[in-house]
Amino acid sequence: MPPAEDSESVRDLTAIGPASAGQSGGVAFATTHWTTVLEAQGDSPAAQQALEKLCRTYWRPLYGFVRRQGISPEDAQDLTQGFFALLLERRDLHTVRKEKGRLRSYLLSALKHFLADERRRATAIKRGKGERLIPLDELRADNGMDIEPADPLTAERIYERRWASILLDRVLSRLEDKYRTRGNAALFDCFNQLLADEPGTPSQVDIAAQLGMTENAVSQAYHRFRQSYQSLLREEIAHTVATPGDIENELRYLIAVIRA
Repeated sequence: MPPAEDSESVRDLTAIGPASAGQSGGVAFATTHWTTVLEAQGDSPAAQQALEKLCRTYWRPLYGFVRRQGISPEDAQDLTQGFFALLLERRDLHTVRKEKGRLRSYLLSALKHFLADERRRATAIKRGKGERLIPLDELRADNGMDIEPADPLTAERIYERRWASILLDRVLSRLEDKYRTRGNAALFDCFNQLLADEPGTPSQVDIAAQLGMTENAVSQAYHRFRQSYQSLLREEIAHTVATPGDIENELRYLIAVIRA
């Protein structure tokens, strides 16, 4: 599973307010990805889907963290794949419940332990114990051109920014599908520009003229667009926390990561 490139656009979340009544309620939360992630050790279709979503969501941030340790792309891919395989083999996902409900934090902590074990194995090989397929110690010298450039951000911060970027991309993708399915692709494209709040963004007056709508209709439609965006964002966050009460805290943390 090759890693995707980082998204260059970061959405403005400053206007997202507290959840409305029932927005993070038990009925919606009961069907989130968290419970299926904890079933990922099984062989059921739900478990397979849970594993696939876990890999899609966290592959790029975890792969990026491994690369920042000075590891080549090929070996970083092998290590990231091996990390997910080991999680399932050891059924370590059950311990996620003890990590205060944040899959994001648990996976990074587990990855650090995994890499430390790999380094210890590499050291053991130097002493003549066993065999290894993925070398770690010579990578900096042998793969200089393949190592990611230095970055002032820590590897942990980069991991969190990529996690936030992927989560926001998923929200926008789902929202776009919703609008295009209803034949409102042009409206989504216009409102997406407003949400990005970038220089040269058209005003609601401009959008009304472009789409042949009244300004009031555009204003109401944009309000519904933002409500849908916020609802989907909280739903995506709910996939990665243990209880409904954790959603707002994780949302605040995501906003802090984006602003940093």
